[in-house]
Amino acid sequence: MTGTEGSDWVSRTADEVIAEADRRAPGAPVVCASGLSPSGPIHLGNLRELMVPHLVADEIRRRGRECVHLLSWDDYDRLRRVPAGLPPSFADHVGRPLTAVPDPDGVHDSWAERFKAPVRAAMDALGIEVREISQTAMYASGTYADAILHALDERARIDSILARYRTRPGAGGSATTEEATDAGEAGDAVGPDSAARLYYPYRPYCHRCGRDTTQVTSYDAAGAWVDYACAACGHRDRVHLREDNHGKLVWKVDWPMRWAHERVTFEPFGADHSAPGSSYTVGAQVVREVFGGQPPVPLAYSFVGIRGMAKMSSSAGGVPTPADGLRILEPAVLRWLYARRLPGQAFTIDFGAEVSRLYDEWDRLAERIEAGQAQPWERDVADRATTTSRGRVAGPRRRVSFRVLASLLDVTAGDTAQVGRILTGFDDGAPGITVDDVEPRLSLARTWLAEQVPAEERTHVRTEPDTDLLASLSAEDAASLRELTTRLTDDWTLTGLTRLVYGVPKLRAGLTLDDPATAEVKRAQRGFFRLLYRLLVGADRGPRLPTLLLALGPDRVRALLAEGGPLQEAGTSGGENRLTEPG
Repeated sequence: MTGTEGSDWVSRTADEVIAEADRRAPGAPVVCASGLSPSGPIHLGNLRELMVPHLVADEIRRRGRECVHLLSWDDYDRLRRVPAGLPPSFADHVGRPLTAVPDPDGVHDSWAERFKAPVRAAMDALGIEVREISQTAMYASGTYADAILHALDERARIDSILARYRTRPGAGGSATTEEATDAGEAGDAVGPDSAARLYYPYRPYCHRCGRDTTQVTSYDAAGAWVDYACAACGHRDRVHLREDNHGKLVWKVDWPMRWAHERVTFEPFGADHSAPGSSYTVGAQVVREVFGGQPPVPLAYSFVGIRGMAKMSSSAGGVPTPADGLRILEPAVLRWLYARRLPGQAFTIDFGAEVSRLYDEWDRLAERIEAGQAQPWERDVADRATTTSRGRVAGPRRRVSFRVLASLLDVTAGDTAQVGRILTGFDDGAPGITVDDVEPRLSLARTWLAEQVPAEERTHVRTEPDTDLLASLSAEDAASLRELTTRLTDDWTLTGLTRLVYGVPKLRAGLTLDDPATAEVKRAQRGFFRLLYRLLVGADRGPRLPTLLLALGPDRVRALLAEGGPLQEAGTSGGENRLTEPG
């Protein structure tokens, strides 16, 4: 992402949205919108549909302008297929509205509510404030009755607009998924007149079987009557559209109708909706030519990829959700991932080895901001990650490296009391760090360690000295170990131990602890680090050595680095090279 002085993509988009809102209705509340279908887990890719308008709406509120962020739940959509993991008998619900499909676990009121509930909890944690709209409630209440009748009256005009983009036979192409869906949902004439295609941008839900496997066969504009036939159960019926509200407009008509109804000024969407002939392109013409409204300011966003979540998600199909992400990432860090990149930039969230690096990058940004070294756009992005117009997003009181916390949990086998004891030795300029000070990061690190680091890749601290290795040491290596153990408690803090571990090879080379390392000393440091890892954890790598020493304590370190009797057995736990660095 590139930033300009005093501005970033959120500020620039807010400028554009406010200007457009004032052009349409000066002084009126600005309306930003999101739309989600609760047909399955709302995953971290879908979160961009919420985060982009949230960040823009929140920026508008920060400027003192009234702004509403609408979240439209497309819960009146049909269930399209039997979800993974459910019995074939669930196919009986295919074609019914998501709000009419039961939750198979009986926990929630419907299939739709099953997936709304965790999103609401995640939005609360992330500081996303929305006004929810259920499309089931809107259609069933008759709120859209006038719009439905108007669309049916204007069906020829709508059909003409769609025809400008519809792939024609012999044109060398095939209908897009959207085109096929719209054509199928609209329905053709049934009966002797079927040779002459009659377009109806409305599909009823069958009164007998509850499915949308229906086709409108006629429309009486004067009386507001619609006749339909159901292909699934054979039921035929006539319904009065001012009294019967069991149906909905097809997608490419429904979306622009809602823009006009809600007076939406800004709504982002996936990049696939911005291609020629796609929903936004067609909708922009439909809203102008049919509903007399205006399309929202567009902003297409790109794909969000996920790595390292194989064990993490309990959702069907293993799709990671915002709730899953918040079990490893602090809310501010997750917000930052979406705020720092232009919406059109694709990115990947890695919940494996990259988590520690991500937290390191976040912490370094905070340090640069505190030191006055960050760019203006970086400060803006960090501010949006940590605060909203309503207040601060929850986070730890004290900043301790995620990498360090994961290492401490690794070495102590997750013993919170021991972690708390070790934390008191940290010297971040404000001694006395407690476990509560570093929550929720400590708990997030615990989850990451348990779910993302395989048991065989965790750190196993030796329970007794490696007498064979100790007996085979060169005189130089033995002297280096003596130097370390002699000075071990001179400064028993993370900073002091870091200085000592890197400094022992300097002392052996005739330098001081604080002299810069020469190329020869750097080679000696690497060899010294490998020796320490082999003696402490029986491997060539492990958690950062200063953290490892602090976790083990001086007595245990001295016992493992000098020939002696067996040590009392200690727990082992996690880390792999995800936690490791040389030294």
